[in-house]
Amino acid sequence: MKLKVGLIGLGPTWQSRHRPALAALSNRYSVRAVCDPVAHRADQVAAELGARPIDGFRALAAAEDIEAILMLSGRWFGALPIHAACEFGKAIYCGASVELAEREACSLRERVRRSGIAFMAEFPFRLAPATIRLKELIATRLGAPRMLFCNERHAAPTHGGGLDEAPASHSRRLIEMVDWCRYIADGEPTTVQCATHSTPGGIEPHDYSLVTVEFETSNPAAPPVLAQIACGSYVPTGWSEAAAFRRPADLQVACERGIAFVDLPGTVTWFDEAGQHTEHVQDERPLGERLLMAFHRSVSSLVLRSTSLEDAYCALQVVLAAQRSATDGRRVVCGPDDSE
Repeated sequence: MKLKVGLIGLGPTWQSRHRPALAALSNRYSVRAVCDPVAHRADQVAAELGARPIDGFRALAAAEDIEAILMLSGRWFGALPIHAACEFGKAIYCGASVELAEREACSLRERVRRSGIAFMAEFPFRLAPATIRLKELIATRLGAPRMLFCNERHAAPTHGGGLDEAPASHSRRLIEMVDWCRYIADGEPTTVQCATHSTPGGIEPHDYSLVTVEFETSNPAAPPVLAQIACGSYVPTGWSEAAAFRRPADLQVACERGIAFVDLPGTVTWFDEAGQHTEHVQDERPLGERLLMAFHRSVSSLVLRSTSLEDAYCALQVVLAAQRSATDGRRVVCGPDDSE
């Protein structure tokens, strides 16, 4: 089935991830329309893809020849295109940073649920070759995770450039890291504690967050899996070498029978009783293609339609709970809907 799609927003990974993926998957995707706040950019991309530019995301969502929406930037529209997709019954791929308050997140989840549309949030860490190999090692050699240490250090964002070219926001990075840890821990969050640091005059309110999350385990007698997530943009703008200097592993996992260090996208170094093992794994398809292939499957499957929605909602709730923890200086208890 060739899926007829419309593009809303052209985010920072359009050239490196989404455009090559759509070209490679031309047998599965047909781009019919492009909507972007910068009119000449929408015209240019539409001409390149053999599509038509459309003024307004609602007009795109209402178009009869559009079956699904690829929302690749949310900095101009926020969550409004998702509501429009629900209204017009169009599947939506959310590859955008969307800032939501707690009530807005709950309302949006219920709206997507009621509409019955296929929804997929873009969580690239889950599909990285190193993550897939780590899950295999946990199941076969290393045993269940006990502690996770997740790290990301990047240069501070700048005031220059268009909004769509800006890097992912601090909260978006945290959401992806929380989802990654939840996926590896294979459990639901129970408590969250967070400490933050701010730099006056910065674009974002925080330049460093240290989030500690406890995940329940399938074994009631076992202690919770502890995840420590460190996300920082405290390195001055332009100091890319400093940001990469002695960078810790993206993810370190202490398991029952060993320990693993993951460097995205495809390096896993792990230790067990036999010593050190280093693997460099690759996938036959680039990440963008695998993400869009997963969305294509979700559109045609009744089983996968709501899974990604719940994953995205859970990760967002943990980040919102972390923000409350940092403000109040206390540990926050999580529940099915992050209620205390």
